[in-house]
Amino acid sequence: MSPRTAPYGTWPSPISASAIALIRASVDEVIVDAVTSAIYHTERRPSEGGRIVLVNTESGVDVVSKDWNVRTGVQEYGGSPVTVHDGRAIFSNFSDGRIYTVTDGGDPQPITPESKVWRYACFSVHPHNPRFIVAVLEDHTNPAPADVATRLCVIDSESKTVHTLASGADFYAKPRFSPDGAYLAWQQWSHPDMPWDGAQIAVASVSVSESELGIGNVRVVAGKHNEVSAGYPMWASKNLLLFTCDVSGYANPWSYNLQTEKAGPVLRTPVAEDFDSTMWLLGWSFGAPLDKDGHTALYTAMRDGRNVLYVVSILSNTFEEIDCPYVTVEYVQPVTDHIVVFIGAKTDESRKIVLCTVKDYSKPQFTVLGDKDTGGPNFERTYFSQPHPMMLTIPVTGEPFYVVYYPPTNPGYIGPTDEKPPCVVHVHGGPTSYAPHALKLLVQYFTSRGFAWVDVDYSGSSGHGRAYINRLSGKWGIVDTRDCALTVSLLSSAPFNLIDPKRTAIRGESSGGYDVLETLCVYPDAFAAGASLYGISDLKKLDEFTHKFESRYCEKLIGGSYENAPEIYKERSPVYNAHNIKAPLLILQGSADVVVPPEQAEGMVKIIKEKGGEVEYVMFEGEGHGWRRADTIQKALETELAFYEKVFDLKKQK
Repeated sequence: MSPRTAPYGTWPSPISASAIALIRASVDEVIVDAVTSAIYHTERRPSEGGRIVLVNTESGVDVVSKDWNVRTGVQEYGGSPVTVHDGRAIFSNFSDGRIYTVTDGGDPQPITPESKVWRYACFSVHPHNPRFIVAVLEDHTNPAPADVATRLCVIDSESKTVHTLASGADFYAKPRFSPDGAYLAWQQWSHPDMPWDGAQIAVASVSVSESELGIGNVRVVAGKHNEVSAGYPMWASKNLLLFTCDVSGYANPWSYNLQTEKAGPVLRTPVAEDFDSTMWLLGWSFGAPLDKDGHTALYTAMRDGRNVLYVVSILSNTFEEIDCPYVTVEYVQPVTDHIVVFIGAKTDESRKIVLCTVKDYSKPQFTVLGDKDTGGPNFERTYFSQPHPMMLTIPVTGEPFYVVYYPPTNPGYIGPTDEKPPCVVHVHGGPTSYAPHALKLLVQYFTSRGFAWVDVDYSGSSGHGRAYINRLSGKWGIVDTRDCALTVSLLSSAPFNLIDPKRTAIRGESSGGYDVLETLCVYPDAFAAGASLYGISDLKKLDEFTHKFESRYCEKLIGGSYENAPEIYKERSPVYNAHNIKAPLLILQGSADVVVPPEQAEGMVKIIKEKGGEVEYVMFEGEGHGWRRADTIQKALETELAFYEKVFDLKKQK
């Protein structure tokens, strides 16, 4: 049957907000039991209030009941809330912050003292004396961001006590025991750095008895404040530690040898690709050893916005790319020799748990595990718009920046030949992050209705090397907003002619919401509408009230603290320039957001209304920084679509 011709933005679609909201679960992280090689994963379940559940991947059985939420609040964004060792799950319960253990479907038992101010993440169990568990401890006894204390601790699961193991740095992550338990490695960094600015890798010797575990001879082996970032440590053997380091300008594999006490690059020649990603989540991992002797490892790297897979020979300092059908590869974990597991996604398939066997490099095998349709409704793939990565040029500087274009796609409809589609220009959060090419039902919700969609990897995004990230240094609110405005002018004109510049909306979450607001202030004629989801409007308040992890992020992005540059903070805060906004604006906000509190949204709404502007404001009670509940997900999507339909005067087809 031939498709009907109908105006763009009006097409009926089976990809409904209610169907997206009713997705039973999405895979969050993958975990491997280092003793038994059993595979587990965590699932985020909007239909259960957004709680996170630990699941045995092979059996599909929940490890804990509905009373438990396997989640941590460390660094607010969390990650790495659980590990499994010899069949014993060790996890953080979000409601009380305590650590629990559970085995074989029993009742979880606490192993840390009651405390409303301690949070834990990143668990590493000693291989020979598993009563001892090293973890990151975030202490909120003094709740002001400058006073929150982070350290490495050791949990004695028998005495149920907690002792400090390492302190002094502002942040710790990814403690890892060597296979023989004789050494401990971890990642650390201090203000004002974010982990991608100047994180370090530290190594210490371990002393352990039946009743006590301690460390000594601590030394930093890689990384330098504000200049070189090193991260994602993992042991290739008892003597060889692997990690990533961006000395070359790109995060490439490095190693530290305990016998020679030397660190250096694994590859003979640096590769202009990042073998990791900016560490927003503590659980992320992008490589795994392929054997116990430290000869080879599997790494994923970023190329043109997509992940590629490499087998890295540590002995010969070479690497070989292997075919991979997945455009996003995350949470890479070793299983047994030559076998790893990761979370992978395709452009037309949701996140899956994938077992990858690479005994024959020319014929890698990929097997999806535990696929119980956790990704939600099975929409026909003919409704899915495919990503088209594009490199655009900044006219003034001649430098490139990157976007991903998704055309309107619906098997039942085409647009008129004399019409260009309305377009949603999406600005990712972070801001030091990027827009992956994997299937996102949010995108398809709009493109299947006849909208075009564009993801902007503006100057300062990750995935293109350290120099591209550093374009944003001191220039937040300048180069990013410029690139957003340029996206519309370039894609709506020759040689592209892809979108209708009079029907474009800019939307984004968190720092992406900031870019929405700031772009509408600085370039008031660039967009016809805007939608800010929990976006930042006042940089001074962000600097004052945000959580510890990002409490000094602005110093790098703005070029100084508020005390040193108050005029710049005011100049680049949308709340002080809201009178310039011409386009109708939608603001969506969670009442329990501690990253960007509701006051940020309400200040913006008040000023726009006082100036006679058009603004819609929706508050979601109990939601934080991002939507977790099914009812919120549905209402937010339907509200946003209705807003665009009203502003662009779109009449739905019947």
